[in-house]
Parts: sequence; structure tokens; C-alpha cells
Amino acid sequence: MPSPPTSVTTATYTTIPIAAGDVINRSVQNLYTFLSRSRPWPEFIAGASAVDIPTSFSDAAIRVRRNFKYFSVNYVIFISGCAACSLIGTPILLIFACLIFASWLIFLFFREDPMVVLGHQVSDLAVISGLATVSAIVVWYTGILNSLMIGIMMGVLLSVIHGGLRNPEGLFVDEDDAVSTGLISNAERGSS
Repeated sequence: MPSPPTSVTTATYTTIPIAAGDVINRSVQNLYTFLSRSRPWPEFIAGASAVDIPTSFSDAAIRVRRNFKYFSVNYVIFISGCAACSLIGTPILLIFACLIFASWLIFLFFREDPMVVLGHQVSDLAVISGLATVSAIVVWYTGILNSLMIGIMMGVLLSVIHGGLRNPEGLFVDEDDAVSTGLISNAERGSS
């Protein structure tokens, strides 16, 4: 007697939309977690012993790459601070820029769950469109773009100078560099 056909059911997983207030709280918590990954500021600033002139352009490029990898959160904080300092002369622009920056961080970059407004789930495209529209309106009406770009470019320039002059020796061992120089083998890397 043949056995009856069995049906295989598979589980489907979906995300459960949560309230906008919970999204904001989680996003702020994720922002604090991101900021807590910054390296100690005395190590970032370093003394005269950690600063020297690179021997070549390629050595400077390697230093910048290694320092940016190691101090990435510190550089983000520094560049954001430079952008904010460029707006100090006009505090209302600084307030608008901080609100826009915080909105992007909270509603897009550090959000984990779908956003629900009035019982409806809001798509990421709608969130990006809304943030871009509000940002464009604020930039257009306040004239903030020139001041903000000057601050960001100064922050990037100072970060590249710091990355090129800060000797990364002794900070860490990059696994890829350690394998390529023969310090460790690929087998050791896979077992750790």
C-alpha cells in the first residue's frame, strides 16, 4: 500500500515592525556602540615619538591606510568636529546641520528594524527620499553647503596629514600584512 504524500513545510521568517520611538532608541544605542569603538584619544594624538616624516610617498600612503583602518572612528569624530567648527559663526546653521546629521544617523544608518508610522511599515526608499528631501530643503534655504564643505575638507586634509605623519609601528599587526611578510602562515591565520 503506497504511503500518502507528505508535504514539507518551510518556515518563513519576517521582521516584526516596531514603533518609531523604539527605532529611535535602538538607533541611538547603536550610535553609542559605534562611538565606543573609538581608540583612546591620547593614543590617537600621540607624542613626538610616534610622529616622523615618511621616507617616500608610498610609505606615507601605507601609513595613511593603516592609521585610517586603526583609528577610523576617531577620524570620523574628528572630521565631524571640523564640520561643526566651520558652522560655529552661525549657530542656527550648526543646529540645523546637527539635526540633519542626527536624522540620517538615527533613521537610516543605525536603524535595525523597519520603521512603522501610523500602523504602516515605511520602506527604506521612502526613508531615504524623505531624508534627502529635508536635507536638500535645509541646504537650499540656509546656504549651509559652502561652510560645511570647507569644514569637511579641512577635517579630511588634517586627517590625511595626521595619518601620513603618525607612525603606525607598534599599534597593531594587520593579519593580511603579517601573512604577506611571512610573519604568520595562512594555516595559522585560519586556525585562530
